[in-house]
Amino acid sequence: MAVKNTSLFLGRPKKILSAHGVWPHPNNFVILRKLYMLFVMWTQYSFLLFEIIYIANVWGDIDAVSEASYLLFTQASLCYKSTAFMVNKQSLLELLEIMDCEIFEPKSAEHEKILAAQARKIKRLCLFFLTSATTTCTLWAMIPLFDAASKRSFPFRIWMPVTPLRSPDYELGYLYQMVSIYISAFLFISVDSVAVSMIMFGCAQLEIIMDKIQKIKYVFESADSEEKRREIIKINNEYLVECIKQHQTVERFIQLCEDTYHANIFFQLTGTVAIICNIGLRISIVEPNSVQFFSMLNYMVTMLSQLFLYCWCGHELTIR
Repeated sequence: MAVKNTSLFLGRPKKILSAHGVWPHPNNFVILRKLYMLFVMWTQYSFLLFEIIYIANVWGDIDAVSEASYLLFTQASLCYKSTAFMVNKQSLLELLEIMDCEIFEPKSAEHEKILAAQARKIKRLCLFFLTSATTTCTLWAMIPLFDAASKRSFPFRIWMPVTPLRSPDYELGYLYQMVSIYISAFLFISVDSVAVSMIMFGCAQLEIIMDKIQKIKYVFESADSEEKRREIIKINNEYLVECIKQHQTVERFIQLCEDTYHANIFFQLTGTVAIICNIGLRISIVEPNSVQFFSMLNYMVTMLSQLFLYCWCGHELTIR
């Protein structure tokens, strides 16, 4: 039995988003699932609020503001994208239904290979994106380990209701920040992965349509008799009708995908540019051989890979 298109293209982000309570859930344990989802989103919005408070407190100090700003843009983008993802639940369900509709089912081994190849490409790119993001979070987690006990600080410069100078305040604050930032990283990548995977699914379907069109035979060279010609014309017509229906469905799917995620993509690309500029400033300030320097460098790679991901997927769709 062939793997469903949704499982093939969206398997990993679906698992991650389901684990964080953001993916549309079945109608069992509704209250518990909603409470868990609210807890996850609370960690993100509270982190954003603490960043805003911190920046307001240090406003005028360019070093402190720049150090906090890149996370502010990231967190603001993440909160918007995650909330929009949940708000657009019906559109997501409609997109998933279209992906698994009969007209998009592979009709041959060649079509299965096309789908698998495109899914493999986007999975590898998203995996690199995810690995880069989690590596950055791990480097951030290591920064306080190099602080002296009398000067220890939290991994991130945000306002905190607890102090790092005594226990268990420090441990609780550290745990809160790291749990929040890892959740942020996984949500950040997974929400983006859903959008770009759907774009690549559209590319795969267009490639399948091209494959079908190439199978249309030239009647007068292929037929030996009138009966044979009629048979070929009939088969060609069936191919053409199928291709037209499939192309119309692809067009509807891509349009719905764009309507659902265009604000997310615009917000993210705009934020990414600001983040990259801010990281460039921070890299020029911090010590070259410090953990903070390498964490910022890795974060730059993460942001650039995200930018590349959207641009590459858009290019792939355009050329088809």
